[in-house]
Amino acid sequence: MIRIRVVFVCSLLLQLAAVSPAPAQDKRSPATSSSKLQGLDTLADQAMKQWKVPGVAIAVVQNGKVIYAKGYGYRDVEKKLPVTTATLFPIGSISKSFTALTFAILRDEGKVDWDQPVRSYLPEFEMNDVVAGEQATPRDLFSHRTGLPRHDLVWYSSDFSREDMISRLRYLKSNKGFRSAYQYNNLTIMTMGYLEGKLTGLGWEGAIRQRIFAPLGMTHSNLSVDEIEKTDDHAIPYELKKEIATKVPFHNIDAIGPAGSINSNIDDMSRYLTFQLGDGKYGDHRIVSESNLHEMHSPQTAIPDPPPAFSLPGLGHFSYGLAWVVTSYRGHNLVWHNGGIDGFYALLSMLPDDHMGVVVLSNLPHGQTPEVLAYNVYDRLLGLDPLPWFDRFKELDAKGKQQEDEAKKNKPTDRKTGTHPSHNLSDYAGEYENPGYGKIQVSEKGDSLELTVNKLGPWKLENYHYDVFRVPESEESVAAGEKFQFEMNKKGDIERVSAALEPSLGEDITFTRAPGKIASHVLQSLAGDYVLNGQTVNVALIGEVLWLTVPGQPRYELVPAKGLAFDVKGLPHFTVEFQEDASGKIFEAVFNQPNGVFHATRK
Repeated sequence: MIRIRVVFVCSLLLQLAAVSPAPAQDKRSPATSSSKLQGLDTLADQAMKQWKVPGVAIAVVQNGKVIYAKGYGYRDVEKKLPVTTATLFPIGSISKSFTALTFAILRDEGKVDWDQPVRSYLPEFEMNDVVAGEQATPRDLFSHRTGLPRHDLVWYSSDFSREDMISRLRYLKSNKGFRSAYQYNNLTIMTMGYLEGKLTGLGWEGAIRQRIFAPLGMTHSNLSVDEIEKTDDHAIPYELKKEIATKVPFHNIDAIGPAGSINSNIDDMSRYLTFQLGDGKYGDHRIVSESNLHEMHSPQTAIPDPPPAFSLPGLGHFSYGLAWVVTSYRGHNLVWHNGGIDGFYALLSMLPDDHMGVVVLSNLPHGQTPEVLAYNVYDRLLGLDPLPWFDRFKELDAKGKQQEDEAKKNKPTDRKTGTHPSHNLSDYAGEYENPGYGKIQVSEKGDSLELTVNKLGPWKLENYHYDVFRVPESEESVAAGEKFQFEMNKKGDIERVSAALEPSLGEDITFTRAPGKIASHVLQSLAGDYVLNGQTVNVALIGEVLWLTVPGQPRYELVPAKGLAFDVKGLPHFTVEFQEDASGKIFEAVFNQPNGVFHATRK
């Protein structure tokens, strides 16, 4: 499985390497700060050291007021730049709640409804499951019950546009029945954001800025990787490499934006949290109806098996609302969402009935620092004896690492020794296509192969056995250990490559070799008349396509296969292969048909 660094419910319980925190940056006002939160600094420092998080920002809202806002550690470790309340962080999948809120605003305006088929607004919307494609509603897409698994590599590996990704949905297989189960999916939320952009005429970005950022006064927030990198005060992304928090590049996720590309700081996010804890107004300005706000916070789809980190005592049963997770904290209604992408992890959590909430932003997507801080804040403000969240997560962390080490140590192998590939390495090289996932490019590099999935890679491939190749497990890559199986056609040519790019499907995603690209002057040299069994057949070049005309039959398109061989489109098992003499001149065309091989001499 290619390990994409995207989280909704974070179950990455790894022990991280240490980074010394910078002095905390405090913007509290003594008149509004709660004495109950004194000592939170110590816990933050302890959690950051345990999970080795470079920088954290936290804000606490209670009864419509920000009672705590603070930055800890570094937004840039190398330059020793501290996190402040103005430091921008990607908030990942918390962005989904903004997309759902935009839809709710449009619903208040009578332009859409939660329960009308998506196709009634977006006719081009199709799914591989025909029933889901025809009947799926915005409620289904926002609450992750379409039956479609994640298929995250479609967007994570590519620069496909939103419109292009929506056109690819029809080729992505479901693994659950429509409305039968909860399955988190970024592509469905992206679809809703694309729809909102079309309905408003503003694009998704314009709709978010006009309908949410502007009325809430979120003046520092933005919506793309390009935008955050241009700002003066933004956090640097870090990943864990050999137990050390190491700087990594930003990963551009703008195309999937409605599901995860918003960047913000706790100054702005505390405004958003204050609004979410209200009745649909911000100050005197109504953003959305109270009924629609509550609808988004209400359970829609059961989540029967959350990860261990979210199944600890004190937390209730989990459901998913409309871009929110709905559960309980020690008997109190808890609504939250987290979000993560390469180098970052964020959590927005609230107890709506108790009028309080917490937002935590960090620049390392590992560990449970945000949860430890949020739950501790709730214990303090609710006046409850604190639960040992730090120790619980630390213990869970250690157990997870032990299980991981044992799994590696006892990992069974099915590798067949003494085997070798069936073809020369050059025969595997080429471009392979899947209508949903895009392209795999395989290249010969010295005595090995390299493979790229769209823009992700290249990764070196080693022969595992027979025609199965593997990305070495020692590689520092999201694809480390991934196996790719090549298959030949009946003619003995390597025609397909497949891999478990969406493991929950239970079957590989298959890519078929793309037609070869032949230069125009070569195609032109093939055009002309050929004599086949006493009759003249014609090969003509029209644009960049060769066409075959046989007397008394329709015209056939010739599709490049390999070298100067072409498949006859619409006639399975019919091929035409052009032959050249020693001087490179075409002298005949060989027609391979199920009933025999026929030679046509060039006139």
